[in-house]
Amino acid sequence: MRLRPYIPSHDFDAIKNWVTDERTHALWSAKHAPYPLEKTAFERFLTDMYEKHGDCPFAAVTDDGTVVGFLCISIGYDINEAMLAFVIVDPEQRGNGYGKEMIQLASKYCFEILKADAVQLNVFTVNEGARRCYESAGFTERITTPSAFAYKDEKWGRCNMVLNK
Repeated sequence: MRLRPYIPSHDFDAIKNWVTDERTHALWSAKHAPYPLEKTAFERFLTDMYEKHGDCPFAAVTDDGTVVGFLCISIGYDINEAMLAFVIVDPEQRGNGYGKEMIQLASKYCFEILKADAVQLNVFTVNEGARRCYESAGFTERITTPSAFAYKDEKWGRCNMVLNK
């Protein structure tokens, strides 16, 4: 697997098909990204996330170039911690280790290229599969905020996880 910059003309069509319903969309983006995903609106969203938080989008690809994952990476220079956000793996490819490998590669990038002291991410407590994936990549819970997000009649906790250098 490799991480490379997100290329809208090549990657968008794959990624938009992974977000198949509103709940999946909420789990992935906490309603920050537009739903349903539309190319121009998604590009505006990515630009806004870069301008607000420094988020840079990446695609995870297999050795034959198949896009299997997406995430954004930013660095908080004031605390020297990187942040992984908007992490998603192709649902057809889940269970093959791609999520763990993508998170490990992104963390390596954060430590070696961005020179971060730690890498953090947030995951909703109802997203148990994602949490297990992050734990398998070495992340541990730092703090959980109960009922941090409302989705329809549900209240989801938000778990902040961290991987230290």
